[in-house]
Amino acid sequence: MKDWQKYLAEVFGTFTLVFIGATAVVGFGFGAAPFGFGLALVAGLYAFGEISGGHFNPAVSIAMFLDRRLSAGDLIRYWISQFAGGILATLALLLMTSSHAVAQAATVPGRGDRAAFFAELFLTAVFVLVILQVTKSKGYGSTAYLAIGLTLLAIHYAAVPFSGSSVNPARTIATALVGDKWTAIWIYLIAPPLGAVLGWAIHAVVVTGQTDLAGRLGMGADG
Repeated sequence: MKDWQKYLAEVFGTFTLVFIGATAVVGFGFGAAPFGFGLALVAGLYAFGEISGGHFNPAVSIAMFLDRRLSAGDLIRYWISQFAGGILATLALLLMTSSHAVAQAATVPGRGDRAAFFAELFLTAVFVLVILQVTKSKGYGSTAYLAIGLTLLAIHYAAVPFSGSSVNPARTIATALVGDKWTAIWIYLIAPPLGAVLGWAIHAVVVTGQTDLAGRLGMGADG
């Protein structure tokens, strides 16, 4: 497999996630977000997950980097691919609708900045915990992709009232950029990455029994 295949898989996997999810929100409101994004992730994973690992989310890539499953160079290239895929998805939605419609799919706090921040932090951690385990353990077999998609579905049910449910900076930046809606954008750029670090740390301690996290980080992505 060539490297460019991985990056294109991240582009089109993120496109699938953001396009289907955001289009569902524009068409039916945020009540459709859980199934829109959850099932879109399943579709993207089955289409492209075997090629790139199916991150489709900068926060997931951070966790994979910390867990030494992704190099620093690939981390940056995955981020570029994910943001490109998200922006292409919202541009496709723009062709169907308008910038005002795309803005309706933007993530904004529903019950204040504090609630939105911690919802994004904790729920990203949960998402990352599931992904780190089901993609590593052989015990889940062919159900891994379904487990990841259903976890995102559940997370959206929990987070939509509080943060609009992002847990994915690429998804938020894409709708903010094309919809020109930047409300409390800092939350969605800071909380999910911190949640990824938290989720990885919990996984490293509880699942792998690794307590020297500083030493583990010092080994680097390829250590």
